[in-house]
Amino acid sequence: MEPRYRLPEQDELEPYQPPEPYREYEPIQPEPGWKNTLRRVWAPIAAAGAALYKYGVILFKAKFLLSIFISFGFYVWLGGVWFAVGLIVLLFVHEMGHVLEAKRQGLDVTAPMFIPFLGAMIMLKENPRDAWHEARLALAGPILGSLGAAAIYFVGVAEDSNRLKAIAFLGFFINLFNLIPVVPLDGGRAAAALHPGFWLPGLLILGALVVYRPNGLLILILLFAGLELRRRWQMRGHPASHAYYRVLPWQRAAVAVAYFGLAALLVLGMHETHVPRHF
Repeated sequence: MEPRYRLPEQDELEPYQPPEPYREYEPIQPEPGWKNTLRRVWAPIAAAGAALYKYGVILFKAKFLLSIFISFGFYVWLGGVWFAVGLIVLLFVHEMGHVLEAKRQGLDVTAPMFIPFLGAMIMLKENPRDAWHEARLALAGPILGSLGAAAIYFVGVAEDSNRLKAIAFLGFFINLFNLIPVVPLDGGRAAAALHPGFWLPGLLILGALVVYRPNGLLILILLFAGLELRRRWQMRGHPASHAYYRVLPWQRAAVAVAYFGLAALLVLGMHETHVPRHF
């Protein structure tokens, strides 16, 4: 006996459902944009902060940033925002030249510290090996600082900005002033590899500037220069002093070319950037 089948009624049939298209991948559900961005930005910041805290550098960074903040406030009061920003950048680039050369020589050095109306400075925990290395360390600041001022000048020319040219002029002037051959200025430390006798005309030049344009900064530098010159004069007969100032002829020639060549280029730079300015 053959089985009988009952056909379903029309209302019992299920509606037709088309098959889903085949996918070879699972669709990615994007997260909200700001959360994803915040996570990516915060992760490296948190890692860097943890590293700084672990090694105790965060306190040093705080002092460094505080010195910039205080100096920036003084310079804004003195000449406005553009003057303050330009001067801070120029001083930082100059001092980083010293830092990089000190690191290259293996010397323990601090980061630049800014002092209002005195500029910026670095501290060495050990002295260079001899006058040749001292001269290289001294000239590295004005060389890199002059390159920074030249970069600002070229941007000023491209943008036809007298303000940027004036800031470049300030940079050329700062680096040229630092080449006066008296310690503690960079020129005095470079002159140690040329001949200590350069310190005397440097002292006379600084004294003439004090008479011509007296101000507290020049007087303070003149005071320190006189004390340092006296100290080195008293040490002139010591055997260690003779060894320190013993420089090879090619080393003396290299310092002379760098020193006088840079001074000439800085004078030309000041001439090219001489525009009306109000600081």
